[in-house]
Amino acid sequence: MTAGEKQVIFASSLGTVFEWYDFYLYGALTGIIADQFFDVFPRSTREIFALLAFAAGFVVRPAGALVFGRIGDLVGRKYTFLLAILFMGLSTFLVGLLPGSRTIGMTAPVLLVVLRLLQGLAMGGEYGGAATYVAEHAPNGRRGFYTSWLQTTATLGLLLSLVVILFFRSLLGEKDFAEYGWRFPFLGSFVLLTISLWIRIRLNESPAFQRMKARGAGSKAPVTEAFGRWSNFRIALLALFGLVAGQAVVWYASQFYALFFLQTILGVDGYTSSLLVAWALLLGAIFFVFFGWLSDRIGRKPVILAGCLIAALAFLPVFKQISAFANPALDRAVETVKVSVVANPEECGSLFNPLGTRVFKTSCDMARDLLARSGVRYTSQDSSAAKAAIVRINGRDFTFDAARPAATGDAVLAALQAAGYPRADDPGIVRMRGVFDIFRVQTGGIVALLFVLMLFVTMVYGPLAAALVELFPTRIRYTSVSLPYHLGNGWFGGLLPAISFAMVAQTGDIYYGLWYPIVVAVMTFIIGMVFIPETKDRDITLDDGTPAAAE
Repeated sequence: MTAGEKQVIFASSLGTVFEWYDFYLYGALTGIIADQFFDVFPRSTREIFALLAFAAGFVVRPAGALVFGRIGDLVGRKYTFLLAILFMGLSTFLVGLLPGSRTIGMTAPVLLVVLRLLQGLAMGGEYGGAATYVAEHAPNGRRGFYTSWLQTTATLGLLLSLVVILFFRSLLGEKDFAEYGWRFPFLGSFVLLTISLWIRIRLNESPAFQRMKARGAGSKAPVTEAFGRWSNFRIALLALFGLVAGQAVVWYASQFYALFFLQTILGVDGYTSSLLVAWALLLGAIFFVFFGWLSDRIGRKPVILAGCLIAALAFLPVFKQISAFANPALDRAVETVKVSVVANPEECGSLFNPLGTRVFKTSCDMARDLLARSGVRYTSQDSSAAKAAIVRINGRDFTFDAARPAATGDAVLAALQAAGYPRADDPGIVRMRGVFDIFRVQTGGIVALLFVLMLFVTMVYGPLAAALVELFPTRIRYTSVSLPYHLGNGWFGGLLPAISFAMVAQTGDIYYGLWYPIVVAVMTFIIGMVFIPETKDRDITLDDGTPAAAE
């Protein structure tokens, strides 16, 4: 690399790390966010609303892709993603200042969702610009390697957010951190925003865009040209379903859902689960670069699609082994304790509720939601004669009273613990006392398994930026790359935690939520193998309006 190329990669990647840090702070603090901003709702529904507010930022990312993508193809790459990072940084800073629902009531969650929407719009303009900018500086035959440095930023941003959270957790203690200390990581984003703006404002526009503008070959209506013409729109659809959708579910299942699974289903404390995931991210981050480099030699398709297929085959056994290490008593209880919910089927609604429009009111729904959140595997039995749901534990019946869900739930949990399910303070649940406490079988085994999941992420994500950029011409590249990427990651990936947990609650199987990423990853493997062309040897400097993929 030349000094100028190194500066481009460093500046683009560092700014993107900070932007991902801003975006993922919320996801890493979902439990605390639920108590701070959603305590006007029943405790059993707070976390689902917090997850859905998290997902709201993903839902609007495609809109941000269209808005910022159009500006990027008309005005230029550099100033567009400067604008995007400004929106992101200010929105994150304001979350740190926002009063909770105990202070301003329902206004708090409403304002929180507004700020999440602004973050999502900004993120929709960030990735496509940064990927396009770096790729347009890279020489032919090296784009996979150059852009793979950018691909590390999402994981490094998540890692940075976890490290900052762990620092303040250790400094303040869990009680003070949950009360007010959680605000400091959000407020600190203002410093990161200042650094990012200072670094990026010194960059020059990409040479490919400058040449295109000099020739007068730019698009006057990039959104219409990219998605209003079938020849271009078809490529965008194939990129979505044959590359990005599978990458998205592998990424979010292996990192975010793994963290959620450890905390919510396996009962691992926030400090330990964050530290376990942080170690896996740290150990695995360099493989983004390795697989980007490898894709320059053997192609984008073999690396990305192999990652999708291997991940789909491995998710169930890997997550089951994580359970065995993280919470051995729960792992045994899932297999040995027989639990069922006996209820009138008319009282049992669908818990598949990713948009959060239902509040659980019947005893059947409350009972199933409680069991799912406690990591309990259960079956459902229909009984039209049942006036209230009955939780049957090894043949012993407990009536779930919807009018007294807290007291009834405590009785059910006590019976489950007597039957073999662990308490929250069970000594067998994995706990880490320090950053380097990974040299025990239990903690080391979990980090190794999380590292395996991390390898799947690096396979599907490392070459992705190069693969997407090479599919589209310069004149509409920012717009064309951004929309399928953010549709895939915003919808297929961003909604994964809420969808997968709803599947767990609906079926009573703590592993059933993994079938969502498995099915999507297999779909991407099949579509990608059949329809996606290999692009590693293409010249992306074409700026005559002809889609590179059509040549």
